[in-house]
Amino acid sequence: MTHWYEGPLAAFDIATTGTDAEEDRIVSAALVVQDISGARARVTRWLVNPGVPVPVEATELHGLTDALVQRSGRWPAPVIEEAGRALAEQCAAGRPLVVMNAPFCLTVLDREMGRHRNSSMARYLENAPLCVLDPGVLDRHLDPVRKGRRQLVDLCSLYGVVLDGEHDPVADAVAALEVVRSVGRRFATTTQQLTVAQLHARQAVWHAAQARGQQEWFARGGPRAAPDPAWPLRPQIPAVAPA
Repeated sequence: MTHWYEGPLAAFDIATTGTDAEEDRIVSAALVVQDISGARARVTRWLVNPGVPVPVEATELHGLTDALVQRSGRWPAPVIEEAGRALAEQCAAGRPLVVMNAPFCLTVLDREMGRHRNSSMARYLENAPLCVLDPGVLDRHLDPVRKGRRQLVDLCSLYGVVLDGEHDPVADAVAALEVVRSVGRRFATTTQQLTVAQLHARQAVWHAAQARGQQEWFARGGPRAAPDPAWPLRPQIPAVAPA
């Protein structure tokens, strides 16, 4: 019997103009599909001209300049359509979708769908239920007492995964996929007893609990934006009616 962490997985990642999931834009995205552990992955990469300037701070993180995306990037609408359909195809095929920091990544994509396609993740996935594996949520729940940071680079170091080009969507997606496989193996006594659908449901609960813990920790240190308990996608913020 092949356990889920040795079987087919897909991973999705993005690079953006900033860290605001509601307002910032996608400048690059990648989908990595691997049919079985150790197999050669199939990679799809998108470069996007977001229609807004790429801040220097964002370029310093992922290396994509405003000049580059204006010159070589595609307009957002067709890219968002392709990405939405590609994710729906993976879900329809029953491949779990690995997404590091899913609430940010998938929320940005959802807002771009609304902005450029008058659509949403829910519409693209209406015939294919979303099944997400978030390495950060899994690691934090399964190894809760470990000290230290838990960003992707930290998880790669811990689990012995090569991260060849941090903040590049392809490199990050490949690394996140391998981290999930490693988490599954390390905690096999727990993870192999659960289906990916069960893990998806439990991660929503685990993430909410983790967010509450972070809220309490931040509250002791002064004002700071409260972590959002929603996972894997943040709900739309209702529009405020004019006074």
